[in-house]
Amino acid sequence: MRGRRRVAAAATAALLAGLVGLAACSEPAARERPDPAPASPAPEPTASDTTPPVADTDHAVDPPGERDGRLWSADVLVQWDKPIDDALLARIEDLRGVAHTERIGLGQVSLENRVLTVAAVDPGAYRHFTQAEVADLQEAWDRVAGGELAIDRTVAERVADPETGMVRLGADDAPSLHVGAYTPQLPTIDMVVNTAWADDIGMDTDNGLLISTDAVAPAGIRKPLQRLVGEDASVQMLDVASRLGLDPDARLTAVPAGGTLGSVVGTFRYQVLGGGRIAPEPAWVAASIRTESVPILGSVTCHKDLFPQLRAALLEVEQRGLADEIDPGQYAGCYYPRFIAGTTTLSNHSFGLALDLNTRDNQRGTVGAIDRDVVAILKTWGFAWGGDWRWTDPMHFELAEVKRVG
Repeated sequence: MRGRRRVAAAATAALLAGLVGLAACSEPAARERPDPAPASPAPEPTASDTTPPVADTDHAVDPPGERDGRLWSADVLVQWDKPIDDALLARIEDLRGVAHTERIGLGQVSLENRVLTVAAVDPGAYRHFTQAEVADLQEAWDRVAGGELAIDRTVAERVADPETGMVRLGADDAPSLHVGAYTPQLPTIDMVVNTAWADDIGMDTDNGLLISTDAVAPAGIRKPLQRLVGEDASVQMLDVASRLGLDPDARLTAVPAGGTLGSVVGTFRYQVLGGGRIAPEPAWVAASIRTESVPILGSVTCHKDLFPQLRAALLEVEQRGLADEIDPGQYAGCYYPRFIAGTTTLSNHSFGLALDLNTRDNQRGTVGAIDRDVVAILKTWGFAWGGDWRWTDPMHFELAEVKRVG
Protein backbone atom coordinates (compact mmCIF):
# COMPACT_ATOMS: atom_id res chain seq x y z
CA MET A 1 0.00 0.00 0.00
CA ARG A 2 2.84 2.42 0.92
CA GLY A 3 4.46 1.62 -2.43
CA ARG A 4 1.27 2.49 -4.31
CA ARG A 5 1.03 5.78 -2.40
CA ARG A 6 4.61 6.64 -3.33
CA VAL A 7 3.89 5.90 -7.00
CA ALA A 8 0.72 8.02 -6.93
CA ALA A 9 2.55 10.88 -5.22
CA ALA A 10 5.34 10.73 -7.77
CA ALA A 11 2.85 10.73 -10.63
CA THR A 12 1.05 13.77 -9.20
CA ALA A 13 4.33 15.63 -8.75
CA ALA A 14 5.30 14.88 -12.32
CA LEU A 15 1.97 16.17 -13.60
CA LEU A 16 2.26 19.38 -11.57
CA ALA A 17 5.77 19.94 -12.91
CA GLY A 18 4.36 19.78 -16.43
CA LEU A 19 1.73 22.51 -16.01
CA VAL A 20 1.66 25.98 -17.56
CA GLY A 21 3.22 26.30 -20.98
CA LEU A 22 6.19 24.32 -22.25
CA ALA A 23 8.59 24.02 -19.36
CA ALA A 24 12.04 22.52 -19.87
CA CYS A 25 11.67 19.04 -21.34
CA SER A 26 13.58 16.43 -19.37
CA GLU A 27 12.22 13.15 -20.77
CA PRO A 28 14.37 11.16 -23.19
CA ALA A 29 13.72 12.17 -26.75
CA ALA A 30 12.16 9.78 -29.22
CA ARG A 31 14.66 7.46 -30.86
CA GLU A 32 14.27 9.11 -34.24
CA ARG A 33 15.11 12.69 -33.22
CA PRO A 34 17.50 14.71 -31.04
CA ASP A 35 16.54 16.36 -27.74
CA PRO A 36 14.38 19.42 -28.30
CA ALA A 37 15.73 22.78 -27.18
CA PRO A 38 14.27 23.61 -23.74
CA ALA A 39 11.96 26.55 -23.40
CA SER A 40 12.09 28.98 -20.48
CA PRO A 41 10.63 27.39 -17.33
CA ALA A 42 7.20 28.65 -16.37
CA PRO A 43 6.17 29.43 -12.81
CA GLU A 44 4.49 26.74 -10.75
CA PRO A 45 0.89 27.31 -9.56
CA THR A 46 0.60 28.41 -5.94
CA ALA A 47 -2.06 27.99 -3.27
CA SER A 48 -2.96 31.68 -3.62
CA ASP A 49 -3.91 31.32 -7.26
CA THR A 50 -7.71 31.28 -6.85
CA THR A 51 -8.84 32.84 -10.15
CA PRO A 52 -8.94 30.29 -12.99
CA PRO A 53 -6.67 31.44 -15.83
CA VAL A 54 -8.28 32.51 -19.12
CA ALA A 55 -5.82 32.41 -21.99
CA ASP A 56 -8.32 33.14 -24.76
CA THR A 57 -11.57 34.90 -23.90
CA ASP A 58 -13.02 34.07 -27.32
CA HIS A 59 -12.53 30.35 -26.70
CA ALA A 60 -13.27 30.01 -22.99
CA VAL A 61 -16.05 28.10 -21.29
CA ASP A 62 -17.22 28.23 -17.68
CA PRO A 63 -14.53 26.97 -15.28
CA PRO A 64 -15.40 23.51 -13.98
CA GLY A 65 -14.81 24.09 -10.27
CA GLU A 66 -13.51 21.29 -8.08
CA ARG A 67 -14.29 17.73 -9.08
CA ASP A 68 -17.73 16.65 -7.92
CA GLY A 69 -18.73 13.01 -8.29
CA ARG A 70 -17.08 9.64 -8.75
CA LEU A 71 -14.56 8.62 -11.39
CA TRP A 72 -15.54 6.31 -14.25
CA SER A 73 -13.41 3.84 -16.15
CA ALA A 74 -12.86 4.75 -19.81
CA ASP A 75 -13.70 1.37 -21.35
CA VAL A 76 -15.15 1.94 -24.83
CA LEU A 77 -14.87 4.77 -27.34
CA VAL A 78 -17.40 5.06 -30.16
CA GLN A 79 -16.83 7.45 -33.07
CA TRP A 80 -19.15 8.53 -35.86
CA ASP A 81 -18.60 10.95 -38.72
CA LYS A 82 -21.59 13.02 -37.56
CA PRO A 83 -23.19 14.00 -34.22
CA ILE A 84 -24.72 11.15 -32.27
CA ASP A 85 -28.51 10.98 -32.39
CA ASP A 86 -30.27 11.53 -29.04
CA ALA A 87 -32.56 8.55 -29.53
CA LEU A 88 -29.59 6.30 -30.31
CA LEU A 89 -27.78 7.58 -27.24
CA ALA A 90 -30.76 6.64 -25.07
CA ARG A 91 -30.73 3.11 -26.52
CA ILE A 92 -27.00 2.79 -25.86
CA GLU A 93 -27.44 3.90 -22.28
CA ASP A 94 -30.13 1.24 -21.84
CA LEU A 95 -27.72 -1.52 -22.93
CA ARG A 96 -26.93 -4.01 -20.22
CA GLY A 97 -23.41 -3.30 -18.99
CA VAL A 98 -23.34 0.41 -19.89
CA ALA A 99 -22.84 2.26 -16.59
CA HIS A 100 -22.09 5.83 -17.71
CA THR A 101 -21.51 7.79 -20.93
CA GLU A 102 -20.06 11.14 -21.98
CA ARG A 103 -20.41 12.79 -25.39
CA ILE A 104 -17.23 14.32 -26.81
CA GLY A 105 -16.06 15.68 -30.14
CA LEU A 106 -13.37 13.80 -32.09
CA GLY A 107 -11.38 15.02 -35.06
CA GLN A 108 -8.01 14.41 -36.65
CA VAL A 109 -5.48 17.11 -37.53
CA SER A 110 -2.25 16.81 -39.50
CA LEU A 111 0.86 18.13 -37.76
CA GLU A 112 4.17 17.55 -39.51
CA ASN A 113 2.98 14.39 -41.27
CA ARG A 114 1.36 12.99 -38.12
CA VAL A 115 -2.40 12.65 -38.02
CA LEU A 116 -3.29 13.28 -34.39
CA THR A 117 -6.65 13.02 -32.63
CA VAL A 118 -8.15 16.02 -30.87
CA ALA A 119 -11.00 15.65 -28.38
CA ALA A 120 -13.32 18.63 -27.78
CA VAL A 121 -14.77 18.15 -24.30
CA ASP A 122 -16.68 19.61 -21.40
CA PRO A 123 -13.75 19.82 -18.92
CA GLY A 124 -15.92 19.30 -15.85
CA ALA A 125 -17.54 16.12 -17.15
CA TYR A 126 -14.70 14.60 -19.19
CA ARG A 127 -12.25 14.71 -16.29
CA HIS A 128 -14.26 11.93 -14.58
CA PHE A 129 -13.01 9.48 -17.23
CA THR A 130 -9.33 10.23 -16.58
CA GLN A 131 -7.02 8.69 -13.99
CA ALA A 132 -7.39 10.09 -10.46
CA GLU A 133 -4.18 12.14 -10.50
CA VAL A 134 -5.29 13.86 -13.70
CA ALA A 135 -8.94 14.26 -12.70
CA ASP A 136 -7.94 16.07 -9.51
CA LEU A 137 -5.35 18.31 -11.13
CA GLN A 138 -7.56 21.38 -10.91
CA GLU A 139 -5.37 23.83 -12.79
CA ALA A 140 -5.22 21.55 -15.81
CA TRP A 141 -9.00 21.64 -16.23
CA ASP A 142 -9.19 25.35 -15.47
CA ARG A 143 -6.68 25.95 -18.23
CA VAL A 144 -8.57 23.79 -20.72
CA ALA A 145 -11.73 25.71 -19.83
CA GLY A 146 -9.80 28.96 -20.36
CA GLY A 147 -8.94 28.06 -23.94
CA GLU A 148 -5.65 26.20 -23.58
CA LEU A 149 -4.63 22.72 -24.65
CA ALA A 150 -3.95 19.61 -22.56
CA ILE A 151 -1.56 17.27 -24.30
CA ASP A 152 0.72 14.33 -23.63
CA ARG A 153 4.24 15.63 -23.05
CA THR A 154 5.82 13.31 -25.63
CA VAL A 155 3.43 14.56 -28.31
CA ALA A 156 4.03 18.17 -27.28
CA GLU A 157 7.79 17.78 -27.62
CA ARG A 158 7.29 16.97 -31.28
CA VAL A 159 4.61 19.46 -32.31
CA ALA A 160 4.76 22.47 -29.95
CA ASP A 161 6.91 25.54 -30.51
CA PRO A 162 9.55 25.33 -27.76
CA GLU A 163 9.74 29.12 -27.37
CA THR A 164 6.06 30.06 -27.35
CA GLY A 165 4.41 26.84 -26.20
CA MET A 166 1.93 27.07 -29.10
CA VAL A 167 0.57 24.19 -31.19
CA ARG A 168 -0.89 24.92 -34.63
CA LEU A 169 -3.68 22.43 -35.30
CA GLY A 170 -3.19 21.97 -39.03
CA ALA A 171 -1.79 23.98 -41.94
CA ASP A 172 -0.77 27.63 -41.86
CA ASP A 173 -4.31 29.00 -41.60
CA ALA A 174 -5.28 26.65 -38.73
CA PRO A 175 -5.77 27.99 -35.20
CA SER A 176 -2.90 27.91 -32.70
CA LEU A 177 -3.45 26.97 -29.05
CA HIS A 178 -1.20 27.41 -26.05
CA VAL A 179 -0.23 24.30 -24.11
CA GLY A 180 -1.73 24.74 -20.65
CA ALA A 181 -1.01 21.29 -19.22
CA TYR A 182 0.99 18.18 -19.91
CA THR A 183 -1.27 15.31 -18.91
CA PRO A 184 -1.50 11.65 -19.95
CA GLN A 185 -4.36 11.15 -22.41
CA LEU A 186 -6.86 8.35 -22.90
CA PRO A 187 -5.86 5.69 -25.45
CA THR A 188 -6.19 6.89 -29.09
CA ILE A 189 -6.57 10.57 -28.00
CA ASP A 190 -3.55 12.86 -28.32
CA MET A 191 -4.81 16.20 -27.03
CA VAL A 192 -7.86 17.83 -25.42
CA VAL A 193 -9.50 21.23 -25.96
CA ASN A 194 -12.78 22.68 -24.76
CA THR A 195 -15.85 22.71 -27.00
CA ALA A 196 -15.54 26.43 -27.79
CA TRP A 197 -12.67 25.56 -30.14
CA ALA A 198 -14.60 23.02 -32.21
CA ASP A 199 -15.92 25.37 -34.91
CA ASP A 200 -12.52 26.96 -35.55
CA ILE A 201 -10.84 23.57 -35.77
CA GLY A 202 -13.61 22.29 -38.05
CA MET A 203 -14.91 19.45 -35.89
CA ASP A 204 -18.08 18.35 -34.13
CA THR A 205 -18.58 18.45 -30.38
CA ASP A 206 -20.60 15.23 -30.10
CA ASN A 207 -19.54 12.69 -32.72
CA GLY A 208 -17.81 10.57 -30.09
CA LEU A 209 -19.02 8.71 -27.03
CA LEU A 210 -17.04 7.51 -24.02
CA ILE A 211 -18.60 4.54 -22.26
CA SER A 212 -17.85 3.11 -18.84
CA THR A 213 -18.92 -0.47 -18.20
CA ASP A 214 -17.80 -0.14 -14.57
CA ALA A 215 -17.72 -3.68 -13.12
CA VAL A 216 -18.65 -5.43 -16.41
CA ALA A 217 -15.96 -6.57 -18.85
CA PRO A 218 -16.04 -4.16 -21.83
CA ALA A 219 -15.85 -7.02 -24.36
CA GLY A 220 -19.25 -8.19 -23.17
CA ILE A 221 -21.03 -5.22 -24.74
CA ARG A 222 -19.09 -5.11 -27.99
CA LYS A 223 -21.43 -7.10 -30.21
CA PRO A 224 -24.74 -5.62 -29.01
CA LEU A 225 -23.21 -2.13 -29.10
CA GLN A 226 -21.90 -2.59 -32.65
CA ARG A 227 -25.33 -3.82 -33.77
CA LEU A 228 -26.91 -0.71 -32.28
CA VAL A 229 -24.52 1.86 -33.75
CA GLY A 230 -24.11 0.19 -37.15
CA GLU A 231 -21.09 -0.59 -39.30
CA ASP A 232 -20.38 3.07 -40.04
CA ALA A 233 -19.34 3.70 -36.43
CA SER A 234 -16.00 2.77 -34.90
CA VAL A 235 -16.22 0.83 -31.61
CA GLN A 236 -12.88 0.60 -29.81
CA MET A 237 -12.18 -1.30 -26.62
CA LEU A 238 -9.90 1.08 -24.72
CA ASP A 239 -8.56 -1.59 -22.40
CA VAL A 240 -7.20 -3.37 -25.48
CA ALA A 241 -5.96 -0.09 -26.96
CA SER A 242 -4.06 0.74 -23.76
CA ARG A 243 -2.09 -2.51 -24.15
CA LEU A 244 -1.66 -2.68 -27.92
CA GLY A 245 -1.87 0.96 -28.99
CA LEU A 246 -5.06 0.28 -30.99
CA ASP A 247 -7.90 -2.20 -30.82
CA PRO A 248 -7.08 -4.59 -33.70
CA ASP A 249 -10.69 -5.78 -33.90
CA ALA A 250 -12.08 -2.28 -34.43
CA ARG A 251 -12.99 -0.78 -37.76
CA LEU A 252 -11.42 2.60 -37.12
CA THR A 253 -12.62 5.99 -38.29
CA ALA A 254 -10.66 9.18 -38.93
CA VAL A 255 -12.62 12.38 -39.52
CA PRO A 256 -10.00 14.94 -40.59
CA ALA A 257 -10.86 18.33 -39.13
CA GLY A 258 -11.06 21.49 -41.20
CA GLY A 259 -8.58 22.83 -43.73
CA THR A 260 -7.08 20.92 -46.60
CA LEU A 261 -7.03 17.52 -44.92
CA GLY A 262 -10.71 17.68 -44.03
CA SER A 263 -11.87 18.95 -47.41
CA VAL A 264 -9.87 16.42 -49.42
CA VAL A 265 -9.92 13.22 -47.36
CA GLY A 266 -13.46 13.13 -45.94
CA THR A 267 -14.34 10.26 -43.63
CA PHE A 268 -11.55 7.67 -43.64
CA ARG A 269 -12.38 4.21 -42.30
CA TYR A 270 -9.76 1.51 -42.02
CA GLN A 271 -8.84 -1.79 -40.41
CA VAL A 272 -5.56 -2.50 -38.65
CA LEU A 273 -3.45 -5.21 -40.28
CA GLY A 274 -0.16 -6.75 -39.18
CA GLY A 275 3.26 -5.21 -39.64
CA GLY A 276 2.09 -1.61 -39.24
CA ARG A 277 -0.18 -1.81 -42.28
CA ILE A 278 -3.79 -0.67 -42.55
CA ALA A 279 -6.58 -1.49 -44.98
CA PRO A 280 -8.67 1.57 -45.91
CA GLU A 281 -12.24 0.70 -46.86
CA PRO A 282 -12.36 -0.27 -50.56
CA ALA A 283 -14.99 2.36 -51.37
CA TRP A 284 -12.70 5.15 -50.16
CA VAL A 285 -9.75 3.78 -52.14
CA ALA A 286 -11.86 3.46 -55.30
CA ALA A 287 -13.13 7.02 -54.95
CA SER A 288 -9.84 8.63 -53.94
CA ILE A 289 -6.70 6.87 -55.19
CA ARG A 290 -5.44 7.04 -58.77
CA THR A 291 -2.33 6.04 -60.72
CA GLU A 292 -1.37 8.71 -63.24
CA SER A 293 1.67 10.02 -65.09
CA VAL A 294 3.33 13.28 -64.01
CA PRO A 295 6.40 15.14 -65.32
CA ILE A 296 9.85 13.93 -64.21
CA LEU A 297 8.60 11.11 -61.95
CA GLY A 298 6.48 9.22 -64.49
CA SER A 299 3.72 6.96 -63.16
CA VAL A 300 2.79 7.56 -59.50
CA THR A 301 -0.08 6.49 -57.23
CA CYS A 302 -1.59 9.28 -55.11
CA HIS A 303 -4.87 10.85 -54.02
CA LYS A 304 -6.72 12.12 -57.07
CA ASP A 305 -6.87 15.67 -55.68
CA LEU A 306 -3.08 15.83 -55.41
CA PHE A 307 -2.45 15.41 -59.13
CA PRO A 308 -3.42 18.83 -60.52
CA GLN A 309 -1.04 20.67 -58.20
CA LEU A 310 1.73 18.06 -58.37
CA ARG A 311 1.58 18.05 -62.16
CA ALA A 312 1.66 21.85 -62.31
CA ALA A 313 4.56 22.06 -59.85
CA LEU A 314 6.69 19.49 -61.67
CA LEU A 315 5.92 21.09 -65.03
CA GLU A 316 7.23 24.41 -63.68
CA VAL A 317 10.34 22.62 -62.39
CA GLU A 318 10.91 21.36 -65.94
CA GLN A 319 10.23 24.72 -67.57
CA ARG A 320 12.76 26.42 -65.29
CA GLY A 321 15.46 23.92 -66.23
CA LEU A 322 15.52 22.21 -62.84
CA ALA A 323 14.34 18.72 -63.83
CA ASP A 324 17.77 17.22 -63.11
CA GLU A 325 17.44 18.33 -59.49
CA ILE A 326 14.81 15.61 -58.91
CA ASP A 327 16.01 12.02 -59.28
CA PRO A 328 13.14 9.67 -60.24
CA GLY A 329 15.24 6.79 -58.91
CA GLN A 330 15.08 8.34 -55.43
CA TYR A 331 11.33 8.85 -55.41
CA ALA A 332 9.98 6.89 -52.42
CA GLY A 333 6.28 6.94 -53.14
CA CYS A 334 3.07 8.78 -52.30
CA TYR A 335 0.26 6.43 -51.24
CA TYR A 336 1.29 4.04 -48.47
CA PRO A 337 -1.62 2.83 -46.28
CA ARG A 338 0.32 2.16 -43.10
CA PHE A 339 1.27 3.72 -39.79
CA ILE A 340 4.43 5.75 -39.25
CA ALA A 341 7.12 3.20 -38.42
CA GLY A 342 7.01 2.08 -34.81
CA THR A 343 3.79 3.96 -34.00
CA THR A 344 0.02 3.69 -34.34
CA THR A 345 -0.14 7.14 -35.92
CA LEU A 346 -1.30 7.67 -39.49
CA SER A 347 0.72 9.84 -41.85
CA ASN A 348 -0.45 11.82 -44.87
CA HIS A 349 1.01 9.01 -47.00
CA SER A 350 -1.95 6.91 -45.78
CA PHE A 351 -4.23 9.32 -47.66
CA GLY A 352 -1.97 9.62 -50.71
CA LEU A 353 -1.36 13.30 -49.96
CA ALA A 354 2.43 13.28 -49.48
CA LEU A 355 5.48 12.31 -51.50
CA ASP A 356 9.16 11.74 -50.74
CA LEU A 357 11.81 13.03 -53.17
CA ASN A 358 15.59 12.56 -53.41
CA THR A 359 15.61 10.30 -50.38
CA ARG A 360 19.31 9.44 -50.23
CA ASP A 361 20.60 12.92 -49.41
CA ASN A 362 17.58 14.22 -47.50
CA GLN A 363 17.31 12.12 -44.37
CA ARG A 364 15.39 13.09 -41.24
CA GLY A 365 17.08 15.50 -38.88
CA THR A 366 19.26 17.06 -41.61
CA VAL A 367 19.02 20.32 -43.54
CA GLY A 368 18.84 18.24 -46.72
CA ALA A 369 20.46 18.70 -50.11
CA ILE A 370 17.32 19.14 -52.21
CA ASP A 371 17.49 22.23 -54.47
CA ARG A 372 15.82 25.17 -52.72
CA ASP A 373 14.36 26.50 -55.98
CA VAL A 374 12.55 23.18 -56.37
CA VAL A 375 11.33 23.53 -52.79
CA ALA A 376 10.08 27.06 -53.49
CA ILE A 377 8.14 25.91 -56.56
CA LEU A 378 6.44 23.10 -54.68
CA LYS A 379 5.54 25.52 -51.88
CA THR A 380 4.04 27.92 -54.42
CA TRP A 381 1.78 25.10 -55.60
CA GLY A 382 0.44 24.39 -52.11
CA PHE A 383 2.89 21.83 -50.72
CA ALA A 384 4.37 22.04 -47.21
CA TRP A 385 8.03 21.01 -46.93
CA GLY A 386 9.34 18.79 -44.15
CA GLY A 387 12.60 20.74 -44.12
CA ASP A 388 10.76 23.58 -42.36
CA TRP A 389 9.73 21.40 -39.44
CA ARG A 390 11.24 21.43 -35.99
CA TRP A 391 12.43 17.85 -36.57
CA THR A 392 13.31 18.13 -40.23
CA ASP A 393 12.29 15.68 -42.96
CA PRO A 394 13.64 17.36 -46.12
CA MET A 395 12.60 14.59 -48.52
CA HIS A 396 8.94 15.04 -47.54
CA PHE A 397 6.33 17.22 -49.26
CA GLU A 398 2.62 17.15 -48.41
CA LEU A 399 -0.49 18.89 -49.70
CA ALA A 400 -1.20 21.81 -47.35
CA GLU A 401 -3.41 24.05 -49.49
CA VAL A 402 -5.85 23.29 -52.30
CA LYS A 403 -5.23 25.61 -55.27
CA ARG A 404 -7.16 26.01 -58.50
CA VAL A 405 -5.05 24.86 -61.45
CA GLY A 406 -5.70 25.99 -65.04
